[in-house]
Amino acid sequence: MTKDNLLGGAGPATRAIHLGYDPASENGALTPPIYLTSTYAFETAEDGVATFAGERAGYVYGRSRNPTQAILEARIADLERGEAGLALASGIAAITATILSLAKAGDLVLVDQVIYGCSYSFFANHITRFGVEVVFADFTDPDALEAEFAKKPALVFFETPSNPNMRIIDIRRIAQMAHAVGALCIVDNTFSSPIIQQPIALGADIVVHSATKFLGGHGDLLGGIVVGSAKTIAAIRNAGLRMITGATISPFNAFLILRGLKTLSLRMKAHCASALAIAEHMSANPAVRAVHYPMLPGFKDVALARSQMSGGGAVVSFQLVGGREMGMRFINALKLIKCAVSLGDAETLVQLPAGMTHATYTEEERRRFGIPEDLVRLAVGLEDIEDLLLDIDGAFESIGSARTGTGG
Repeated sequence: MTKDNLLGGAGPATRAIHLGYDPASENGALTPPIYLTSTYAFETAEDGVATFAGERAGYVYGRSRNPTQAILEARIADLERGEAGLALASGIAAITATILSLAKAGDLVLVDQVIYGCSYSFFANHITRFGVEVVFADFTDPDALEAEFAKKPALVFFETPSNPNMRIIDIRRIAQMAHAVGALCIVDNTFSSPIIQQPIALGADIVVHSATKFLGGHGDLLGGIVVGSAKTIAAIRNAGLRMITGATISPFNAFLILRGLKTLSLRMKAHCASALAIAEHMSANPAVRAVHYPMLPGFKDVALARSQMSGGGAVVSFQLVGGREMGMRFINALKLIKCAVSLGDAETLVQLPAGMTHATYTEEERRRFGIPEDLVRLAVGLEDIEDLLLDIDGAFESIGSARTGTGG
């Protein structure tokens, strides 16, 4: 029995550390090596021809696959409960390579109306130039989607929780509706990570990630992941990666994401605990008009969130009394927490989606799709919770003093 077979019943933290690599295969090196090569030599011309034909296992060129990348792909596929994985240069590369591989002119792609701003721009402004029709709809109301599914989309795409307003979508229900009309169901699982949500286990066909976020975990790399059936991943590798985008992940970034996976389980527990504490703290503040966090008691979708997630994740969104101007004042008054547009880092980050990550939506689209102009998104990091709460309370005190004119 191989080591990977023994890991079949192990927990996710153990599998993220050990799966897909045997130190004995690399001179006893405990950490998988970085393969810094662009091409691979064959013993004979016959070996080369057989490898190119897929009749012989092996590597041919760095744009398609690299041994460091292969270990990463095996581990993330296992964590997501998929057959195979594909690592790419960024999260957007993962999404675009997938859609460009699977959609063709004349196809309909059904997309939830609230997704990351650059993902929205791709679907709204770019893939449509190639004859693909895109329809945006509210996936939080499956009963209202019957007419859209009756149009028989080829692909269905959504995030849950959604960026930035933390809506929760019923993965199992949407996947069932997609399969009933022959569509593939694609879920962006970046906000949750496979530690707290596995969409494929709930019926989804494909999962995508910005590995830049929690999988890497340190804000020092770019990467993307796609997980699905072996057949689907082969199609995306050969078309979307190899021929269309060329968005190859660097071996060094694959190495860094492998390092990030080793602490992913520990980090997600810490992110979730601190985010929930901050959400509860914010909810008790009269200066806060609304708090959006999946595991917060009273959150609209808390029952659904608890049914498909084991934690609420790191992102808390909220709105302040006083609107967008007060939100910007709050951001500017923070000292420890930095204004930046990522998440999943060790550092806590804050931003205003309407003017930053979701500025690709028009003002009318944001209003129609439920992305408030005054929404503030806080991506909770790994600092001591006492220090984060002190910084948050200090910012509220500062803007409160500025508003009343009592500051010294």
